[in-house]
Amino acid sequence: MAFESLTDKLQNVFKNLRGKGRLSEEDVKAALKEVKMALLEADVNFKVVKQFVASVQERAVGEDVLNGLNPGQMVIKIVNEEMTALMGSETTELKLLPIDKITVIMMCGLQGAGKTTTAAKIAGKLKMKGRKPLLAACDIYRPAAIDQLKINAEKQQVDFFSMGTDVSPVEIAKASVDQAKKNGNNVVIVDTAGRLQIDEGMMKELCDIKEAIEVHQSLLVVDAMTGQDAVNVASEFNEKVGIDGIILSKMDGDSRGGAALSTKAVTGKPILYVGMGEKLSDLEQFYPDRMASRILGMGDVLSLIDKAVEANAERDIEKDKEMASKMKKGKIDFEMYLESMKQMRNMGGLSSIMGMLPGMGKISDDQLPDEKKLAKMEAIVLSMTPEERRNPKLMNPQRKFRIAKGSGNDIADVNRFIKQFEQMQKMMKQMPGLMGGKRGGFGKFGGLGGFGKNRFF
Repeated sequence: MAFESLTDKLQNVFKNLRGKGRLSEEDVKAALKEVKMALLEADVNFKVVKQFVASVQERAVGEDVLNGLNPGQMVIKIVNEEMTALMGSETTELKLLPIDKITVIMMCGLQGAGKTTTAAKIAGKLKMKGRKPLLAACDIYRPAAIDQLKINAEKQQVDFFSMGTDVSPVEIAKASVDQAKKNGNNVVIVDTAGRLQIDEGMMKELCDIKEAIEVHQSLLVVDAMTGQDAVNVASEFNEKVGIDGIILSKMDGDSRGGAALSTKAVTGKPILYVGMGEKLSDLEQFYPDRMASRILGMGDVLSLIDKAVEANAERDIEKDKEMASKMKKGKIDFEMYLESMKQMRNMGGLSSIMGMLPGMGKISDDQLPDEKKLAKMEAIVLSMTPEERRNPKLMNPQRKFRIAKGSGNDIADVNRFIKQFEQMQKMMKQMPGLMGGKRGGFGKFGGLGGFGKNRFF
């Protein structure tokens, strides 16, 4: 999980602070020394750490804090506020021209940072907001870069433009704007070439594109997993090309988080989005306050709600109401289980959801059921007939043997799964109304994917 290592260390520091009735100046300084070490180990820029700790200490050693009713909690609040300020305080939106004009966005970054995938992710987001984007393939050097962008454009159902590998990137960029005018596109996303490392040729090519066409937003994609290097790359791109915003890719694979905490402070440029997975939907708006809460182990319920709303955008409301009614009466069935798994996947998977719940960030990935186990449970349900899914009481030894064979599982796995399902049914009957909601659906965050000893997996 993102920030896992840093969150664990900070939570230990805060636990010690909360355990003290009164705090002395020495207590605060000792705690901040541990915070400083945790941030440095998370690959946060040294100057950034130094300034951050100094700002927190200046506010935390004041008389109002040390003599307050809950000084430990007040220090944590200050850390939260300073961390939010460090990452930009306010959320920065992608700046777009009015819908009747063409906004040109240039993607740049090193090879392997995830520019091409991120370009398609942004196109998908803009399409959902009513824009008509055009993805322009200007990376003529990397093998299969054009094909990758074309495939992703098809997946996102957005327009694609290419002139092959024998035309210069500058000419392709100019032609893509002309194509957008003819085709009625109001956003052009130019996917440029990267290099394994920064070189003058790459920088000149980007500058030439900016001279040839009017670029309204230059977005730099940096690999969050490179930590301090990501910050150095951002600084150099900003100095030589000029960037308007930063996108941190592969944040889900970075347990440290140094890039997120350093980039804005070092470059002065806002972080617009963070990539939290490989799927084309796994691009999150960057909210500094929510990210600070996530880092400090306080969860991020607002982002989880956003995911739930997005996942439910195209759901059948009447079907939701019908299933909610059944759940309130304890009449759950295997169809609901399948729907619950589908919802959970749409929201980024179990690991992503748990990381946003307060207090759940401490749960490591190896404590969660893996995808293979979830797939086994799903295979059991898919091997049932529609009648069996809707009426669990039909289950008998013959049917269970058939389901086990059809799903490639042992009969013991099928028996265990059905037994857990029956336990869940009993529990639901004992807690009427628990899963209800204003809109129906499966409780607040996907219902049947419960946790604890009565969970299905």
